[in-house]
Amino acid sequence: MTPVVAVIAPGMMGAGVGKRLADSGLKVLTSLKGRSQETVARAKECGIIDASDNEIAAADFILSILPPGDALGLAERFAPALKASNAKPVYVDCNAINPKTVERVAAAIAPTECPFVDAGIIGSPPKPGDAGPRLYASGPAAHRFATLRDYGLDIRVLGGPLSNASALKMSYAGITKGTQAIGAAMMLAATRAGTADDLFKELQSSQKEMFAWFKRGLTLMPPEAYRWIAEMQEIAGFVGEDPSASELYEGAAHFYEHIAEDFDGDKKDVAALMDFLGKGSAN
Repeated sequence: MTPVVAVIAPGMMGAGVGKRLADSGLKVLTSLKGRSQETVARAKECGIIDASDNEIAAADFILSILPPGDALGLAERFAPALKASNAKPVYVDCNAINPKTVERVAAAIAPTECPFVDAGIIGSPPKPGDAGPRLYASGPAAHRFATLRDYGLDIRVLGGPLSNASALKMSYAGITKGTQAIGAAMMLAATRAGTADDLFKELQSSQKEMFAWFKRGLTLMPPEAYRWIAEMQEIAGFVGEDPSASELYEGAAHFYEHIAEDFDGDKKDVAALMDFLGKGSAN
């Protein structure tokens, strides 16, 4: 029998993963309670079915794909329904959280007797014709989650401790999104100092590959910045034994918080950043 999978919630990544599974013939559930009309429409477009908490607790797998600050709350919300369910679905936390947070989420699920898998997503939401993001998984039940490879997901099982997938995600995102914060901050600083044109020319000349990477990533960053605040805070916790590194990522969290507020406001800095990235595009 084909498995039933619940994906919570149908944001851009969750909807993309859910659509990939639905397109592969699976019944995909979600919870649309309190969600926006945009989210409801996205779920419908992707073939994802609204369901109650009890119906979700009767699925074979539950994939938690949320902003990292909501990961623990979701596990606590579903714990009573999962405890009462005879199905005991595999609960897969796919969020950008650090190993200590993984332990808290796993502890919330433990009384339900549902198998728990730690997962970390690296890459963009699935699109037609591509393999989609890599879903790294760890923990004793990771091999069960890996059976969803048969339905279009690129799942890669890691050995070692339960939280290894999240440790990998933290390390990777700390490099990529941490570097984006530094790059954007310097581009804005150069703009304020009146040296934006000179910095642009120098980056184009001496850092072609890095600058092309910045252009791709930072053009898409502003509407996502609100999601990256908690992620940077999680990374700060991940590197917590190194106080200077922790301060670095707390600073990145503050930077993304500012960008998120600016994006929702007058977009002064967002416009300045887009102007910097777009220099020379008309030539």
